[in-house]
Amino acid sequence: MNGETISTDLVIIGAGPVGLFAVFEAGLLGLRCHLVDTLDKIGGQCAELYPDKPIYDIPAVPRCTGQELIDRLLEQIRPFEPAFHLREQAERLERAENGKWRVTTSAGTVFEAPAVAIAAGAGSFVPRRLPLPEAERFEGRSLFYAVRRSEAFHGHRIVVAGGGDSALDWVLALQPHAASIALVHRRDEFRAAPKSVERMRRLAAEGALRLIIGQIAGLEGRDGELEAVRIRTQDGREERLDCDRLLAFYGLKMELGPIANWGLALDKGQIKVDTEAFETNLPGVFAIGDICTYPGKLKLILSGFHEAALMCQKAFRYCRPNERLVFRYTTSSTDLQKKLGVI
Repeated sequence: MNGETISTDLVIIGAGPVGLFAVFEAGLLGLRCHLVDTLDKIGGQCAELYPDKPIYDIPAVPRCTGQELIDRLLEQIRPFEPAFHLREQAERLERAENGKWRVTTSAGTVFEAPAVAIAAGAGSFVPRRLPLPEAERFEGRSLFYAVRRSEAFHGHRIVVAGGGDSALDWVLALQPHAASIALVHRRDEFRAAPKSVERMRRLAAEGALRLIIGQIAGLEGRDGELEAVRIRTQDGREERLDCDRLLAFYGLKMELGPIANWGLALDKGQIKVDTEAFETNLPGVFAIGDICTYPGKLKLILSGFHEAALMCQKAFRYCRPNERLVFRYTTSSTDLQKKLGVI
């Protein structure tokens, strides 16, 4: 980011189904939205955790998968041209001198907006870290939980740890470019696409990569640079493997993250809101979806859709304080239908 501040109407933190539907409701009111999400794809839990899992409780949609729901929401909001900022975590929330909210992300992107909607599900997705006391010394220098630039790993002695799609995808992608590469997994069963597993096993049989059944037991190196990893194999032996880059793909977990330090009223890790507009204790800051709590709260996508609709009505008043809010139906309003591109 070049340091330029992005001015918009509504910053939505979280690009899951509830955040996406908030774009639709905001768009009907003429509000421009930017969305921030830590994941590298749009869709939140639906896209990351259960893209192929069927969902049965979306009104008027008897059955759809998580990914199908996201695809339909993206089609619905396309007329409003939202801007997405993926692989970025919203780190700071503060009042700007002009009274707007300033949101700063981990990538240095800065937004200013009259309203902010937190639609971060159960929190931010963060990687499960390597459970070794010495791991922190190497993180970000030679131990990584994600690949931002694959070229940065070319020519290195790489160990990839994990048994899911991310581990298999990257071991296969990096294998042709690595000085050496090994895959370490605690058991000889994988949760990745069968074709990826088949290809990995073929390369292992050809000697193009090493497959080790075991767990990372220790790290060796200095000044943040790895020299080797110690692996405890399935039969209890310990093996030392030369390595200067370690990729650990142990899955994701959800944490409230920096949001916990923004001065919001919390209750057991969730953000307390009113039920009139799902506004927090900070005026102009809202929370919708699974991350918010109030009496009678149901953690359902359809509940989040309802919360998004009411939130946008109040957000409009912060964004357009001098304009009158007129409630209209999409079925009868030609103005709304023009916004949607149907007439």
